[in-house]
Amino acid sequence: MTRHINSFMVPAAALFISATLLTPMVKAQNTAVATSDELERRDQPVTDEDLRILQRANQILSSTSLWNRHDTRVCGPTDRTWSLFCSLEKASLDVLGEYRHREVALQEVRFAVEDATKGQEFEHRLMDYNNLASTTFEDIKRVLDVATERVAARLAAQNRKGR
Repeated sequence: MTRHINSFMVPAAALFISATLLTPMVKAQNTAVATSDELERRDQPVTDEDLRILQRANQILSSTSLWNRHDTRVCGPTDRTWSLFCSLEKASLDVLGEYRHREVALQEVRFAVEDATKGQEFEHRLMDYNNLASTTFEDIKRVLDVATERVAARLAAQNRKGR
C-alpha cells in the first residue's frame, strides 16, 4: 500500500511543485511582454479595430468644448469632457468592449506625440502632452489625425500584401 501511495504522490508532488514554480515565471513573462521594447516598435501590424478606435476618439473630441485639458488618467463613464487619454480609453471600450493600454492605435498616438514634441520625455505621454500648457486642442486633433493616417496607410499596405 505504501508503495502505491508513493508512486501516486511523487508525480502529484512533482506536478504541484512545477506548477507552483512556473506560475510566477509565466506571470513575469506576460509582464515582460506587456512592457517590452517590442511594443515600442512603430511597424506593428494594425487591425480594422485600431483604425476604428482612432476614428472614434476623434469623434469623441469633436469640439474644443469636449476637451478636458487637465487629465488625471481617471476616466468615468459619465464624463462629459475627455482628455486625449480618456478619449482613447472610451474609444477602445466602444470599439473593443474593453480597454487595452498598449493597443497599436494608442501606441500610434504615443508615437505621434513623441514626433510632435521632438522626443521630449514624459512619464505618461498621453496625459503629460494633453496637460502641457503649450498644447492646444488643434495639437490634440493633429496627433489623432497623424496616428489615424499612419494606421490607415499600414492597414491598406497589409491588405494589398494579403491579396
